Amino acid sequence: MVQATGSIVAVSAQIATPRRRDTCILDKWSIHRKNTIMDTKPGSKTYSLSNDEMRLTQMMKALGHPARMQIIRYLSENPQCFTGDIVDVLPLAQATVSQHLKVLRDAELICGTIEGPATSYCLCDEAIAWFKQQVNAIL
Repeated sequence: MVQATGSIVAVSAQIATPRRRDTCILDKWSIHRKNTIMDTKPGSKTYSLSNDEMRLTQMMKALGHPARMQIIRYLSENPQCFTGDIVDVLPLAQATVSQHLKVLRDAELICGTIEGPATSYCLCDEAIAWFKQQVNAIL
């Protein structure tokens, strides 16, 4: 509340204390919803994948990052290149590029051969052909 008396302005505020909810009243529908939706048992939904489906899933996951897609595109245009070449093309730190290369290598999309202190990378032609075949079978 603001009151003006001459040149002095008096401000008084009422501080409202928040209402505390000690109990929560649920109607019949809310209780049903809570019991059926919120209290589901973990792990109640299961599914199994074949080895080929797991491999395909890993490859798709590896390709799900924009930097890794750029690496794949670069390797398709430059069949043999070193880590430094890829670092020069991408706006990422060398350590970050190395992590992305590891994910692609673990998914068997690229192959790396050690040549002295550096590693030369290329696409794994057999894995890429297998990946294309699997994707075409799905679509």
